[in-house]
Amino acid sequence: MVRTSSNGLIRRLVRGIRERLHIISFVLRPAVRPSDSRYAYQRQFIRHQFKPGERVLDIGSGGDPFPHATMLADRYVEPTNHRIARFESLGKPVVICDIHALPFADHAFDYVVAAHILEHVDNPIQACAELQRVASAGFVETPTILKDALFAWAKGMHKWHVVAIANRLVFFEYSPRQLEGIRSNAWHELTFSSCYHPLQEAFDKNQDLFNVIMEWQDSFEVIVMKTDGSVQQL
Repeated sequence: MVRTSSNGLIRRLVRGIRERLHIISFVLRPAVRPSDSRYAYQRQFIRHQFKPGERVLDIGSGGDPFPHATMLADRYVEPTNHRIARFESLGKPVVICDIHALPFADHAFDYVVAAHILEHVDNPIQACAELQRVASAGFVETPTILKDALFAWAKGMHKWHVVAIANRLVFFEYSPRQLEGIRSNAWHELTFSSCYHPLQEAFDKNQDLFNVIMEWQDSFEVIVMKTDGSVQQL
């Protein structure tokens, strides 16, 4: 009986030590940091083969210009409540303009990128019409309602959450409650913590769930659904 009790005690001690070592190794793991460039994940969803001499426009490039862009367009170069990152041109020409009225000729570009812009616009129909007017192909990215809700950062910034279905973008106007998200910064604090947390890997490896990503060729359809029940279509 004494031997059995001793063996059980030893097993519990060993198990306790293993659990503590696991916790220590977990805490000491380096935090998973998102890449400084969105292109780190975007490129796996882009089929377009960029060729020398192609004209590529990046609208709303901010502090993270699209690597293949030959021209950048933005509404502001100074920090705003929508962007705190320092504007970077990387030596590329910059045009200050509004996406609703782009100062470019029809089909001036071979490809246009609009990443994390369309969720802000006043008029999705007009903005998307301009994208298709100035380019023959392009790439669109917006945060999903999942991302906006978990990080609770849509209020005061975003007007729409978007769904991509085949060659169609469907815009849904945010309700006041949806804009509030989870009403907590808990998800944000864990995801961007300087200490490791499993949520960091989950976020980093599932960007296609946290962002609406659509590449288009020639044209795409647009449907806008407002909270008053009205529907618009391009």
